[in-house]
Amino acid sequence: MPSFEMKRTVSMKDVALAAGVSQPAVSYAYNKPSEISEAQREHILKVAKKLGYPGPNVRGGSLRSGRVGAIGLMISDELPYAFVDPSTTGLLRGIGEIGELANVALALFPLQKDLANHPAEPGSVSLAVRGFVDGLIIYNLPDDYPVIEMARKQNIPFVVVDAPIIEGTPFVGIDDFGSGVMQMEHLLELGHRKIGIIADRLRPDGLRGEVTRERFQQSTENVVRARLEGYLKAGHAAGVEFEDLVIIEAGGFDYAHGDWAAAQMLAHKGLTAVAATSDVMALSFLKIAAERQVAVPAQFSVIGFDDIPEAAGANLTTIRQPLIEKGRNAARVLTELLNNPPARKSAVPRVVLPTELVVRATTQAIQPRRKKRA
Repeated sequence: MPSFEMKRTVSMKDVALAAGVSQPAVSYAYNKPSEISEAQREHILKVAKKLGYPGPNVRGGSLRSGRVGAIGLMISDELPYAFVDPSTTGLLRGIGEIGELANVALALFPLQKDLANHPAEPGSVSLAVRGFVDGLIIYNLPDDYPVIEMARKQNIPFVVVDAPIIEGTPFVGIDDFGSGVMQMEHLLELGHRKIGIIADRLRPDGLRGEVTRERFQQSTENVVRARLEGYLKAGHAAGVEFEDLVIIEAGGFDYAHGDWAAAQMLAHKGLTAVAATSDVMALSFLKIAAERQVAVPAQFSVIGFDDIPEAAGANLTTIRQPLIEKGRNAARVLTELLNNPPARKSAVPRVVLPTELVVRATTQAIQPRRKKRA
């Protein structure tokens, strides 16, 4: 692979001069904060941010003409999530199948929630933009996540998978809005109008519970937001509005969060169907419903999203998306960017993969209630 050089517009020396400290003090602010006072560290970071300095490049000057030999994957949750979430493991599998990356290390970078919730405040700078990797695959991060802009300033090649959607940025994903329409239309065509929705997470702020219109409008999670917008679009066409739906935010992406949301949903009387923004949420609902002896699909029709391997085993109706193919395409796009940096006027890679409705045994047409005999 040809080499490329990371360019800086601001140096550590510039920060030291502007902050009135030594260069070692600037280095300590990023790498050894215990060596200086907290007040001094905050002052240095504030000055660095104002100057647009993202932090010291750990590769060092001797490696500027070469490559680290690693790419990074930035994920939307804490590190253990990458090893247990079926969608993320599918993506990882696809990335690993690309032969050009056979001898390249893969570094995982979890979501830094302090940056996600308070992007304007001074904080730690991700190692991903300090020279640890040659390129990045950014997977389903919140809108306006600051590390992305840092990567752009550092000229680090990257491709976004799913979110955030940024104009002029390489992208691999699906039509989440259109897929959400398809998902809701399936329930509506079966006659359901009393519908509950389980959404993974609308913001990475730890909140969960019933979703208000204000909370929905404040969402920074593009994938979940787009699917919800699809549900609302399909619902509106059938006379079902936001206020007619019960929307529960789980507050996370794993089964524990899904179990909690399922219990909340089952506390609402009169519902006949549930749409979930992921199979994990849908499978949690099936589990909790079975524990409470609620029959699916006789009492509740349930539809998920993703078609992870567990969905087929549970006979779950769902929207299938090509999770492994996402990883393959992301890896191919990033490899091309590393090998052949795009010219200014060249087309930005954008791959939108197809989805499809997979009907199994967890949805059925709503059954009319039988009249009681006199």
